[in-house]
Amino acid sequence: MKRIFRFQTASGLLESVIRAFGSFVILTIPVINKEYQMNESLITTLLLSLKIAGTATLLNFVFGTAAGFVLARGRFVGRGLLDTLLMLPMVLPPTVMGYYLLVVFGRNGTVGAWLKDNFGINLIFTWQGAVIAAAAVTFPLVFKPARAAFEEVSPQLEQAARVLGLNEWAVFFRVSLPLAWRGILAGVLLAFARSLGEFGATLMIAGSIPGKTQTLSVAIYEAVQAGDDALANGLVVLVSAVCIAVLLSTGRLMRSRGERNHAV
Repeated sequence: MKRIFRFQTASGLLESVIRAFGSFVILTIPVINKEYQMNESLITTLLLSLKIAGTATLLNFVFGTAAGFVLARGRFVGRGLLDTLLMLPMVLPPTVMGYYLLVVFGRNGTVGAWLKDNFGINLIFTWQGAVIAAAAVTFPLVFKPARAAFEEVSPQLEQAARVLGLNEWAVFFRVSLPLAWRGILAGVLLAFARSLGEFGATLMIAGSIPGKTQTLSVAIYEAVQAGDDALANGLVVLVSAVCIAVLLSTGRLMRSRGERNHAV
């Protein structure tokens, strides 16, 4: 009975939040439609933000999943230190992360100078720089769930696959990854939402160039500074809607994952 009551209470609360948010959207959309629906710069900012968040999330999916698997299965000296370093962006202020990225990828930085001298590539004040900033800040959101998901995969199943003749790559792609995909996907969704809202590190390394590096979060800040409440409201609704959808999807994935583990 307690579980049923909690479920009904949570469901009622969620329904109330969704209705309130929906009312806010209904009241705000006419303002957006009236002044900004055909605003090309607004559309450009949205598409640019999605491109940056999507690219950063893809990078984190690849490297975060790999790092999670290595630390879940590997036993080596410095494993704890490496785990701490990979989780550091979670606790560091975004401006500190932005400064570190400037030191590394700036024109006088170790990597930045090498890229500039050898390939003519400059990452500062570019959308690629914004991708690096978003990926660096949100990396732990993919890495930690991926590691936890791989730790839940039974090593006996992987060993059985090896006995049947599968090599390490085949074991990973046919056994480990399929069993851990729900946890990884939950982290990926959270990282995408966080990348979409990244502000501090992005502003430091990529700046705010309309049409080139200005993301939704930076645009909201500048709209508030300029006193443009209508634009700020519209952008806030847009970002909030995406984040709520991502959180609901993540919660659903985690619940289904828990039910599957309980059944097993």
